[in-house]
Amino acid sequence: MTAGLAPPPPQRTAMLTLRSLAYNFAFYVNLIALMIFGLPLTLRGRHGVFALARLWAANSIWLMKTLCGLKVEYRGLENIPSGGYIVASKHESFLETFALLPHTPDFAFILKRQLVYIPLFGLYLVAARQIAINRARGHTALAQVVEQARDVLGAGRQIIIFPEGTRRPPGAPPAYKFGVAAIYAETNAPCVPVALNTGLFWGRRGFSRRPGTAVIEYLPPIPPGLDREAFAARLESAIEGACARLNAEAVAADPRLAPVLAAGQATVDEAKSRSRAGASATA
Repeated sequence: MTAGLAPPPPQRTAMLTLRSLAYNFAFYVNLIALMIFGLPLTLRGRHGVFALARLWAANSIWLMKTLCGLKVEYRGLENIPSGGYIVASKHESFLETFALLPHTPDFAFILKRQLVYIPLFGLYLVAARQIAINRARGHTALAQVVEQARDVLGAGRQIIIFPEGTRRPPGAPPAYKFGVAAIYAETNAPCVPVALNTGLFWGRRGFSRRPGTAVIEYLPPIPPGLDREAFAARLESAIEGACARLNAEAVAADPRLAPVLAAGQATVDEAKSRSRAGASATA
């Protein structure tokens, strides 16, 4: 526990648990109902699926605010260009997978191929023409993704990618992969970095949904033309710097979030310890 912070009273913990349970139940009932009753929309192709996805996002955000006291605030919307571009977002929770949808008009997520095999859900992914990647195929898979991304961006659509490939706790050391840099370099498209602090409120594990304001901030676009290394460095610096600012802002507004951030920061210390241990072993 973070020094100087008292544990939350039992009443608050119980209320948080009850509100989180209520939200999770409503969230999945809403999702399943929309997937069942929305099946005819798949006949309209991706635009029919997008309409349903945005309804799901709006319902989920409203339920979150109503049942959990958790709001979503968007910043930097003026930084979103028109036409085809890459959205490179920090990934801390499931929240951003639907909260990014309202401001991305014709999107294609780059996602794990295994998701396509989920009953009903996978059907929607196929109908929406999303990009599924088989990570086990390494560079071959990346070449296929770049080719598909080029077609998507050339059609004036948007690519949504999580550069670290998986959810990371807030404050954890960055672990950016080279896929986003390859797509950027090969497609000559601008890239919009997205910073957020959603992991403070909706953890990557567990069911708690903490009250507060989760911020999703669209940062100034990175124009095409940089080499891969320069782009990768600029992207990571922009996202990580803005995320640190948003995390500090949230903790200042509600110090009870400090232990959540401290837990993520602890992974930095663990990474440093492993690095030192490895260096000692090879010395």
